[in-house]
Amino acid sequence: MATTSPSSLHVVLFPFMAKGHTIPILELARLLLSRNATVTIFTTPANHPYISTSLSDTSTSIISLPFPKNIPGIPPGVENMDKLPSLSLFFPFASSTKLMQPDFEKAVQSLKTPVTFMITDGFFGWTLESANKFNIPRLVCYGMSNFAITIIGVVYFNKHLFEGKSENDLVIVPEFPWLTVTRDEFDDVFSGRDSNSPYAKWIVDNVLATSKSYGLVTNSFPELEPVFVEYWNSKLGPKSWSMGPLCLSYKVTRTEFLSSKKPSWIVWLDKKLQFGCPVLYVAFGSQSEISEDQIDEISIGLEKSEVSFLWVMRRSENGVHPTMDAGFEERVKEKGIVVREWVNQREILEHEIVKGFVSHCGWNSVLESICAGVPILAWPLSAEQPLNAKFVVDEIKIGVRVETCDGTVNGFVKGESLEKKVKELMEGEKGKEVRKTVAEISRTAAKVVEEGGSSWQSLNELIDELQNKSVTS
Repeated sequence: MATTSPSSLHVVLFPFMAKGHTIPILELARLLLSRNATVTIFTTPANHPYISTSLSDTSTSIISLPFPKNIPGIPPGVENMDKLPSLSLFFPFASSTKLMQPDFEKAVQSLKTPVTFMITDGFFGWTLESANKFNIPRLVCYGMSNFAITIIGVVYFNKHLFEGKSENDLVIVPEFPWLTVTRDEFDDVFSGRDSNSPYAKWIVDNVLATSKSYGLVTNSFPELEPVFVEYWNSKLGPKSWSMGPLCLSYKVTRTEFLSSKKPSWIVWLDKKLQFGCPVLYVAFGSQSEISEDQIDEISIGLEKSEVSFLWVMRRSENGVHPTMDAGFEERVKEKGIVVREWVNQREILEHEIVKGFVSHCGWNSVLESICAGVPILAWPLSAEQPLNAKFVVDEIKIGVRVETCDGTVNGFVKGESLEKKVKELMEGEKGKEVRKTVAEISRTAAKVVEEGGSSWQSLNELIDELQNKSVTS
Protein backbone atom coordinates (compact mmCIF):
# COMPACT_ATOMS: atom_id res chain seq x y z
CA MET A 1 0.00 0.00 0.00
CA ALA A 2 1.09 3.58 -0.60
CA THR A 3 2.93 5.52 2.08
CA THR A 4 1.26 8.37 3.93
CA SER A 5 2.37 11.93 4.49
CA PRO A 6 2.98 13.31 8.01
CA SER A 7 -0.26 15.31 7.78
CA SER A 8 -2.44 12.28 7.01
CA LEU A 9 -3.66 9.74 9.54
CA HIS A 10 -6.00 6.90 8.71
CA VAL A 11 -6.85 4.34 11.38
CA VAL A 12 -8.84 1.14 10.88
CA LEU A 13 -10.78 -0.13 13.91
CA PHE A 14 -12.32 -3.60 14.14
CA PRO A 15 -14.11 -4.37 17.44
CA PHE A 16 -15.34 -7.81 18.47
CA MET A 17 -19.09 -8.21 18.21
CA ALA A 18 -20.06 -7.64 21.85
CA LYS A 19 -21.11 -4.40 23.53
CA GLY A 20 -18.34 -4.59 26.13
CA HIS A 21 -15.74 -4.79 23.35
CA THR A 22 -17.40 -2.38 20.92
CA ILE A 23 -18.11 0.53 23.28
CA PRO A 24 -14.47 1.35 24.15
CA ILE A 25 -13.52 1.14 20.46
CA LEU A 26 -16.22 3.67 19.61
CA GLU A 27 -14.90 5.91 22.37
CA LEU A 28 -11.40 5.50 20.95
CA ALA A 29 -12.75 6.49 17.54
CA ARG A 30 -13.79 9.83 19.02
CA LEU A 31 -10.31 10.40 20.40
CA LEU A 32 -8.74 9.65 17.03
CA LEU A 33 -11.19 11.96 15.28
CA SER A 34 -10.20 14.71 17.72
CA ARG A 35 -6.64 14.29 16.33
CA ASN A 36 -7.95 14.88 12.79
CA ALA A 37 -7.70 11.21 11.86
CA THR A 38 -9.71 9.48 9.19
CA VAL A 39 -11.37 6.59 10.98
CA THR A 40 -12.79 3.46 9.33
CA ILE A 41 -14.66 0.94 11.47
CA PHE A 42 -15.33 -2.60 10.30
CA THR A 43 -18.35 -4.50 11.58
CA THR A 44 -21.20 -6.69 10.35
CA PRO A 45 -24.65 -5.73 8.98
CA ALA A 46 -26.54 -6.45 12.21
CA ASN A 47 -24.05 -4.42 14.27
CA HIS A 48 -23.89 -1.53 11.81
CA PRO A 49 -26.98 0.35 13.10
CA TYR A 50 -25.71 0.50 16.69
CA ILE A 51 -22.30 1.80 15.63
CA SER A 52 -23.82 4.23 13.16
CA THR A 53 -26.18 5.64 15.78
CA SER A 54 -23.42 5.88 18.40
CA LEU A 55 -21.19 7.88 16.05
CA SER A 56 -23.92 9.71 14.14
CA ASP A 57 -22.41 13.09 15.02
CA THR A 58 -19.02 12.16 13.53
CA SER A 59 -17.49 11.59 10.10
CA THR A 60 -16.56 7.98 10.81
CA SER A 61 -16.72 5.57 7.88
CA ILE A 62 -18.37 2.22 8.69
CA ILE A 63 -17.89 -0.84 6.51
CA SER A 64 -20.05 -3.95 6.97
CA LEU A 65 -18.62 -7.37 6.24
CA PRO A 66 -20.93 -10.39 5.96
CA PHE A 67 -21.00 -12.49 9.11
CA PRO A 68 -20.30 -16.20 8.51
CA LYS A 69 -23.38 -18.33 7.92
CA ASN A 70 -24.35 -21.80 9.15
CA ILE A 71 -22.19 -21.76 12.28
CA PRO A 72 -23.22 -24.73 14.48
CA GLY A 73 -25.40 -23.57 17.36
CA ILE A 74 -25.56 -19.94 16.21
CA PRO A 75 -29.12 -18.93 15.21
CA PRO A 76 -29.46 -17.19 11.83
CA GLY A 77 -29.13 -13.43 12.11
CA VAL A 78 -27.26 -13.50 15.42
CA GLU A 79 -24.11 -11.42 14.93
CA ASN A 80 -23.43 -10.20 18.44
CA MET A 81 -22.46 -11.99 21.66
CA ASP A 82 -25.19 -10.08 23.51
CA LYS A 83 -27.77 -11.90 21.36
CA LEU A 84 -26.41 -15.43 21.82
CA PRO A 85 -28.83 -17.84 23.53
CA SER A 86 -26.00 -18.98 25.84
CA LEU A 87 -22.44 -17.98 26.69
CA SER A 88 -21.49 -21.60 25.98
CA LEU A 89 -21.65 -20.63 22.29
CA PHE A 90 -18.82 -18.11 22.67
CA PHE A 91 -16.14 -20.30 21.07
CA PRO A 92 -18.01 -21.27 17.89
CA PHE A 93 -19.15 -17.66 17.54
CA ALA A 94 -15.76 -16.02 18.11
CA SER A 95 -13.65 -18.54 16.18
CA SER A 96 -15.96 -18.34 13.16
CA THR A 97 -14.90 -14.72 12.58
CA LYS A 98 -11.74 -15.98 10.84
CA LEU A 99 -14.03 -16.83 7.92
CA MET A 100 -14.39 -13.06 7.46
CA GLN A 101 -10.70 -12.68 6.59
CA PRO A 102 -11.04 -12.73 2.76
CA ASP A 103 -13.79 -10.06 2.84
CA PHE A 104 -11.78 -8.00 5.35
CA GLU A 105 -8.66 -8.05 3.21
CA LYS A 106 -10.61 -7.20 0.07
CA ALA A 107 -12.19 -4.22 1.84
CA VAL A 108 -8.88 -2.98 3.29
CA GLN A 109 -7.26 -3.25 -0.12
CA SER A 110 -10.02 -1.16 -1.67
CA LEU A 111 -9.72 1.73 0.81
CA LYS A 112 -8.90 4.92 -1.04
CA THR A 113 -6.77 6.41 1.75
CA PRO A 114 -3.62 4.54 2.89
CA VAL A 115 -3.98 3.04 6.37
CA THR A 116 -1.50 4.28 8.99
CA PHE A 117 -2.30 1.53 11.48
CA MET A 118 -5.14 -0.75 12.55
CA ILE A 119 -6.50 -1.59 16.00
CA THR A 120 -8.33 -4.90 16.12
CA ASP A 121 -9.80 -6.98 18.92
CA GLY A 122 -7.65 -9.54 20.69
CA PHE A 123 -10.05 -12.26 19.54
CA PHE A 124 -9.22 -11.38 15.92
CA GLY A 125 -5.68 -12.79 15.92
CA TRP A 126 -6.13 -13.59 12.23
CA THR A 127 -6.06 -9.87 11.40
CA LEU A 128 -2.29 -9.87 12.07
CA GLU A 129 -1.78 -11.92 8.91
CA SER A 130 -3.93 -9.44 7.00
CA ALA A 131 -2.07 -6.46 8.46
CA ASN A 132 1.30 -7.96 7.56
CA LYS A 133 0.10 -8.66 4.03
CA PHE A 134 -0.50 -4.94 3.52
CA ASN A 135 2.42 -3.76 5.68
CA ILE A 136 0.07 -2.10 8.20
CA PRO A 137 1.05 -2.07 11.91
CA ARG A 138 -1.55 -3.93 13.96
CA LEU A 139 -2.34 -2.98 17.55
CA VAL A 140 -4.52 -5.13 19.78
CA CYS A 141 -7.36 -4.10 22.07
CA TYR A 142 -8.59 -6.64 24.63
CA GLY A 143 -10.69 -4.23 26.65
CA MET A 144 -8.90 -5.36 29.81
CA SER A 145 -6.76 -3.62 32.41
CA ASN A 146 -2.97 -3.83 32.54
CA PHE A 147 -3.41 -5.59 35.87
CA ALA A 148 -5.52 -8.36 34.32
CA ILE A 149 -3.36 -8.97 31.24
CA THR A 150 -0.20 -8.92 33.37
CA ILE A 151 -1.45 -11.37 36.01
CA ILE A 152 -2.85 -13.66 33.29
CA GLY A 153 0.50 -13.51 31.48
CA VAL A 154 2.50 -14.29 34.62
CA VAL A 155 0.25 -17.22 35.54
CA TYR A 156 0.33 -18.57 31.99
CA PHE A 157 4.13 -18.67 32.04
CA ASN A 158 4.14 -20.23 35.53
CA LYS A 159 1.61 -23.05 35.11
CA HIS A 160 3.39 -25.06 37.82
CA LEU A 161 1.91 -22.62 40.35
CA PHE A 162 -1.27 -24.67 40.55
CA GLU A 163 0.26 -28.14 40.54
CA GLY A 164 -1.23 -30.17 43.38
CA LYS A 165 -3.59 -27.33 44.29
CA SER A 166 -7.37 -27.42 44.46
CA GLU A 167 -9.55 -24.96 42.60
CA ASN A 168 -9.65 -22.59 45.57
CA ASP A 169 -6.21 -22.95 47.19
CA LEU A 170 -4.52 -19.55 47.50
CA VAL A 171 -1.24 -19.31 45.61
CA ILE A 172 1.26 -16.44 45.79
CA VAL A 173 2.05 -14.74 42.47
CA PRO A 174 5.89 -14.92 42.30
CA GLU A 175 6.47 -11.52 40.68
CA PHE A 176 3.93 -9.81 42.95
CA PRO A 177 4.26 -11.53 46.35
CA TRP A 178 1.57 -9.41 48.01
CA LEU A 179 -0.97 -10.98 45.63
CA THR A 180 -2.62 -14.37 46.00
CA VAL A 181 -4.74 -16.04 43.33
CA THR A 182 -6.72 -19.24 42.89
CA ARG A 183 -6.96 -21.49 39.87
CA ASP A 184 -10.67 -20.66 39.63
CA GLU A 185 -9.91 -17.02 38.86
CA PHE A 186 -8.47 -17.92 35.46
CA ASP A 187 -9.62 -19.38 32.20
CA ASP A 188 -8.72 -23.08 31.99
CA VAL A 189 -6.19 -22.37 29.22
CA PHE A 190 -4.16 -19.98 31.36
CA SER A 191 -4.24 -22.06 34.54
CA GLY A 192 -3.08 -25.23 32.81
CA ARG A 193 -6.33 -27.19 33.00
CA ASP A 194 -6.87 -27.12 29.23
CA SER A 195 -4.03 -27.22 26.71
CA ASN A 196 -5.20 -29.50 23.92
CA SER A 197 -8.79 -28.59 23.05
CA PRO A 198 -9.69 -26.58 19.90
CA TYR A 199 -10.63 -23.72 22.22
CA ALA A 200 -7.19 -23.81 23.88
CA LYS A 201 -5.47 -23.79 20.50
CA TRP A 202 -7.58 -20.84 19.41
CA ILE A 203 -6.69 -18.89 22.58
CA VAL A 204 -2.98 -19.65 22.18
CA ASP A 205 -3.07 -18.60 18.52
CA ASN A 206 -4.62 -15.27 19.50
CA VAL A 207 -2.05 -14.72 22.27
CA LEU A 208 0.75 -15.53 19.84
CA ALA A 209 -0.68 -13.06 17.32
CA THR A 210 -0.78 -10.42 20.07
CA SER A 211 2.88 -11.07 20.94
CA LYS A 212 3.82 -10.44 17.30
CA SER A 213 1.72 -7.29 16.92
CA TYR A 214 2.99 -3.73 17.21
CA GLY A 215 1.43 -3.10 20.60
CA LEU A 216 -1.65 -3.00 22.80
CA VAL A 217 -4.14 -0.18 23.20
CA THR A 218 -5.31 -0.35 26.82
CA ASN A 219 -8.34 1.35 28.31
CA SER A 220 -6.54 2.51 31.44
CA PHE A 221 -3.98 5.05 32.66
CA PRO A 222 -0.52 4.55 34.22
CA GLU A 223 -1.42 6.35 37.44
CA LEU A 224 -4.10 3.73 38.12
CA GLU A 225 -1.83 0.68 37.87
CA PRO A 226 1.81 1.82 37.53
CA VAL A 227 3.43 -1.41 38.76
CA PHE A 228 1.57 -3.52 36.23
CA VAL A 229 2.08 -1.17 33.28
CA GLU A 230 5.81 -1.19 34.01
CA TYR A 231 5.97 -4.97 34.37
CA TRP A 232 4.01 -5.64 31.19
CA ASN A 233 6.10 -3.24 29.12
CA SER A 234 9.47 -4.38 30.49
CA LYS A 235 8.90 -8.14 30.88
CA LEU A 236 6.02 -9.26 28.68
CA GLY A 237 4.96 -6.92 25.88
CA PRO A 238 4.31 -5.85 23.23
CA LYS A 239 4.12 -2.28 24.54
CA SER A 240 0.86 -1.27 26.17
CA TRP A 241 -0.27 2.23 25.23
CA SER A 242 -2.64 3.31 28.01
CA MET A 243 -5.18 5.79 26.62
CA GLY A 244 -8.07 5.66 29.06
CA PRO A 245 -10.45 6.12 30.59
CA LEU A 246 -11.89 6.05 27.06
CA CYS A 247 -15.36 6.78 28.45
CA LEU A 248 -14.11 10.33 29.06
CA SER A 249 -13.62 10.85 25.32
CA TYR A 250 -16.99 12.59 25.38
CA LYS A 251 -19.28 14.18 27.93
CA VAL A 252 -22.31 12.17 28.89
CA THR A 253 -25.33 14.03 27.57
CA ARG A 254 -28.09 14.57 30.07
CA THR A 255 -31.54 13.51 28.95
CA GLU A 256 -34.03 16.21 28.01
CA PHE A 257 -34.45 18.73 30.79
CA LEU A 258 -38.23 18.46 30.78
CA SER A 259 -39.10 15.74 33.25
CA SER A 260 -41.79 14.43 30.89
CA LYS A 261 -39.03 13.49 28.43
CA LYS A 262 -36.65 11.99 30.94
CA PRO A 263 -36.51 8.21 31.31
CA SER A 264 -38.55 7.06 34.30
CA TRP A 265 -35.44 5.95 36.20
CA ILE A 266 -33.83 9.40 35.91
CA VAL A 267 -37.04 11.01 37.16
CA TRP A 268 -36.95 8.53 40.04
CA LEU A 269 -33.31 9.37 40.84
CA ASP A 270 -34.13 13.08 40.76
CA LYS A 271 -36.84 12.50 43.37
CA LYS A 272 -34.42 10.56 45.55
CA LEU A 273 -32.04 13.50 45.28
CA GLN A 274 -34.76 15.90 46.45
CA PHE A 275 -35.21 13.82 49.60
CA GLY A 276 -31.48 13.18 50.07
CA CYS A 277 -31.80 9.38 49.86
CA PRO A 278 -28.54 7.78 48.62
CA VAL A 279 -29.12 5.19 45.89
CA LEU A 280 -27.37 1.90 45.18
CA TYR A 281 -27.12 1.05 41.48
CA VAL A 282 -27.30 -2.69 40.69
CA ALA A 283 -26.33 -4.02 37.24
CA PHE A 284 -24.47 -7.07 35.98
CA GLY A 285 -23.74 -6.20 32.35
CA SER A 286 -25.34 -7.19 29.08
CA GLN A 287 -24.08 -10.80 28.94
CA SER A 288 -24.31 -12.02 32.52
CA GLU A 289 -26.38 -15.13 33.11
CA ILE A 290 -27.90 -15.20 36.61
CA SER A 291 -30.10 -18.03 37.89
CA GLU A 292 -33.61 -17.37 39.16
CA ASP A 293 -32.56 -18.70 42.58
CA GLN A 294 -29.81 -16.09 42.69
CA ILE A 295 -32.20 -13.37 41.58
CA ASP A 296 -34.48 -14.33 44.48
CA GLU A 297 -31.57 -13.92 46.92
CA ILE A 298 -30.64 -10.55 45.41
CA SER A 299 -34.26 -9.46 45.95
CA ILE A 300 -34.14 -10.61 49.57
CA GLY A 301 -30.82 -8.86 50.24
CA LEU A 302 -31.87 -5.56 48.70
CA GLU A 303 -35.23 -5.54 50.47
CA LYS A 304 -33.75 -6.35 53.89
CA SER A 305 -30.99 -3.76 53.52
CA GLU A 306 -33.67 -1.02 53.36
CA VAL A 307 -31.32 0.91 51.07
CA SER A 308 -32.76 2.79 48.09
CA PHE A 309 -31.76 0.98 44.91
CA LEU A 310 -32.06 1.02 41.12
CA TRP A 311 -31.70 -2.51 39.74
CA VAL A 312 -31.22 -2.99 35.99
CA MET A 313 -32.20 -6.52 35.03
CA ARG A 314 -31.01 -8.09 31.80
CA ARG A 315 -33.71 -9.50 29.54
CA SER A 316 -33.18 -13.05 28.28
CA GLU A 317 -32.88 -13.51 24.54
CA ASN A 318 -36.36 -15.05 24.19
CA GLY A 319 -37.75 -11.77 25.46
CA VAL A 320 -38.70 -13.21 28.85
CA HIS A 321 -37.45 -11.51 31.99
CA PRO A 322 -36.21 -13.59 34.92
CA THR A 323 -38.99 -14.04 37.44
CA MET A 324 -38.90 -12.89 41.03
CA ASP A 325 -41.16 -12.86 44.05
CA ALA A 326 -44.44 -11.50 42.70
CA GLY A 327 -44.87 -9.04 45.56
CA PHE A 328 -41.28 -7.80 45.65
CA GLU A 329 -41.64 -4.69 43.52
CA GLU A 330 -44.83 -3.64 45.26
CA ARG A 331 -43.22 -4.04 48.70
CA VAL A 332 -40.11 -2.04 47.81
CA LYS A 333 -41.74 0.61 45.61
CA GLU A 334 -40.90 3.37 48.10
CA LYS A 335 -37.26 2.28 48.23
CA GLY A 336 -36.31 0.75 44.90
CA ILE A 337 -37.16 0.17 41.25
CA VAL A 338 -36.37 -2.59 38.78
CA VAL A 339 -35.61 -1.49 35.21
CA ARG A 340 -35.96 -4.00 32.38
CA GLU A 341 -34.70 -2.02 29.41
CA TRP A 342 -31.49 -0.50 28.14
CA VAL A 343 -30.18 2.37 30.27
CA ASN A 344 -27.40 4.91 29.90
CA GLN A 345 -25.15 3.54 32.64
CA ARG A 346 -22.85 6.55 32.73
CA GLU A 347 -25.81 8.87 33.19
CA ILE A 348 -26.95 6.81 36.17
CA LEU A 349 -23.50 6.56 37.75
CA GLU A 350 -22.90 10.28 37.33
CA HIS A 351 -26.19 11.18 39.00
CA GLU A 352 -25.15 12.78 42.26
CA ILE A 353 -27.52 10.68 44.38
CA VAL A 354 -25.95 7.36 43.27
CA LYS A 355 -23.47 6.39 46.00
CA GLY A 356 -22.71 2.72 45.30
CA PHE A 357 -22.61 0.18 42.47
CA VAL A 358 -23.20 -3.58 42.73
CA SER A 359 -21.20 -4.63 39.67
CA HIS A 360 -19.98 -7.75 37.86
CA CYS A 361 -16.70 -5.82 37.44
CA GLY A 362 -16.56 -5.76 33.68
CA TRP A 363 -13.66 -3.40 32.98
CA ASN A 364 -15.84 -0.77 31.26
CA SER A 365 -18.13 -0.68 34.30
CA VAL A 366 -15.17 -0.39 36.67
CA LEU A 367 -13.80 2.61 34.78
CA GLU A 368 -17.20 4.28 34.50
CA SER A 369 -17.63 3.88 38.25
CA ILE A 370 -14.16 5.29 38.91
CA CYS A 371 -14.82 8.29 36.66
CA ALA A 372 -18.11 8.96 38.44
CA GLY A 373 -16.47 8.59 41.86
CA VAL A 374 -18.81 5.75 42.87
CA PRO A 375 -17.47 2.84 44.99
CA ILE A 376 -18.14 -0.76 43.97
CA LEU A 377 -19.63 -3.82 45.62
CA ALA A 378 -17.73 -6.35 43.50
CA TRP A 379 -19.60 -9.44 42.30
CA PRO A 380 -17.53 -11.01 39.48
CA LEU A 381 -19.26 -13.58 37.29
CA SER A 382 -17.03 -14.61 34.37
CA ALA A 383 -14.04 -13.87 32.09
CA GLU A 384 -11.39 -11.71 33.79
CA GLN A 385 -13.93 -10.19 36.17
CA PRO A 386 -12.51 -12.01 39.26
CA LEU A 387 -9.17 -10.29 38.58
CA ASN A 388 -10.90 -6.93 38.12
CA ALA A 389 -12.67 -7.47 41.45
CA LYS A 390 -9.35 -8.28 43.12
CA PHE A 391 -7.88 -5.09 41.66
CA VAL A 392 -10.86 -2.98 42.80
CA VAL A 393 -10.93 -4.34 46.36
CA ASP A 394 -7.32 -5.25 47.19
CA GLU A 395 -5.15 -3.07 44.95
CA ILE A 396 -6.79 0.33 44.57
CA LYS A 397 -9.24 -0.15 47.47
CA ILE A 398 -12.33 1.45 45.98
CA GLY A 399 -14.81 -1.24 46.94
CA VAL A 400 -15.83 -4.28 48.94
CA ARG A 401 -16.46 -7.84 47.79
CA VAL A 402 -19.59 -9.95 48.07
CA GLU A 403 -19.24 -13.16 50.09
CA THR A 404 -20.23 -16.43 48.45
CA CYS A 405 -21.65 -19.31 50.51
CA ASP A 406 -18.62 -21.54 49.97
CA GLY A 407 -15.97 -18.88 49.57
CA THR A 408 -15.41 -19.69 45.91
CA VAL A 409 -15.13 -17.12 43.14
CA ASN A 410 -18.32 -18.17 41.38
CA GLY A 411 -20.32 -19.36 44.38
CA PHE A 412 -23.87 -18.59 45.39
CA VAL A 413 -24.57 -15.41 47.37
CA LYS A 414 -27.29 -15.55 50.03
CA GLY A 415 -29.59 -12.60 50.63
CA GLU A 416 -28.37 -12.13 54.21
CA SER A 417 -24.78 -11.83 53.01
CA LEU A 418 -25.71 -9.33 50.32
CA GLU A 419 -27.68 -7.30 52.87
CA LYS A 420 -24.61 -7.11 55.10
CA LYS A 421 -22.30 -6.01 52.29
CA VAL A 422 -24.77 -3.46 50.93
CA LYS A 423 -25.00 -1.83 54.35
CA GLU A 424 -21.22 -1.94 54.68
CA LEU A 425 -20.80 -0.10 51.38
CA MET A 426 -23.63 2.40 51.75
CA GLU A 427 -23.63 3.12 55.49
CA GLY A 428 -20.53 1.68 57.17
CA GLU A 429 -17.06 3.02 57.92
CA LYS A 430 -15.59 0.89 55.13
CA GLY A 431 -17.97 2.57 52.71
CA LYS A 432 -16.73 5.99 53.79
CA GLU A 433 -13.12 4.91 53.24
CA VAL A 434 -13.62 3.54 49.74
CA ARG A 435 -15.82 6.50 48.77
CA LYS A 436 -13.01 8.87 49.70
CA THR A 437 -10.44 6.82 47.79
CA VAL A 438 -12.51 6.54 44.62
CA ALA A 439 -13.13 10.29 44.68
CA GLU A 440 -9.36 10.88 44.66
CA ILE A 441 -8.79 8.45 41.79
CA SER A 442 -11.71 10.00 39.90
CA ARG A 443 -9.99 13.39 40.00
CA THR A 444 -6.81 11.83 38.61
CA ALA A 445 -8.76 10.10 35.84
CA ALA A 446 -10.21 13.43 34.74
CA LYS A 447 -6.71 14.95 34.51
CA VAL A 448 -5.00 12.20 32.50
CA VAL A 449 -7.25 12.73 29.46
CA GLU A 450 -6.79 16.50 29.44
CA GLU A 451 -4.17 18.10 27.20
CA GLY A 452 -0.76 17.20 28.61
CA GLY A 453 -2.11 14.30 30.72
CA SER A 454 -0.56 10.84 30.52
CA SER A 455 -3.31 9.30 28.37
CA TRP A 456 -3.43 12.34 26.11
CA GLN A 457 0.34 12.08 25.62
CA SER A 458 0.20 8.32 25.06
CA LEU A 459 -2.16 8.68 22.11
CA ASN A 460 -0.09 11.48 20.62
CA GLU A 461 3.12 9.47 20.98
CA LEU A 462 1.57 6.46 19.27
CA ILE A 463 0.27 8.57 16.40
CA ASP A 464 3.62 10.34 15.94
CA GLU A 465 5.56 7.07 16.07
CA LEU A 466 3.40 5.30 13.52
CA GLN A 467 3.06 8.27 11.20
CA ASN A 468 6.85 8.59 11.10
CA LYS A 469 7.13 4.84 10.55
CA SER A 470 4.75 4.94 7.60
CA VAL A 471 6.61 7.85 6.03
CA THR A 472 10.02 6.16 6.26
CA SER A 473 8.86 2.67 5.26
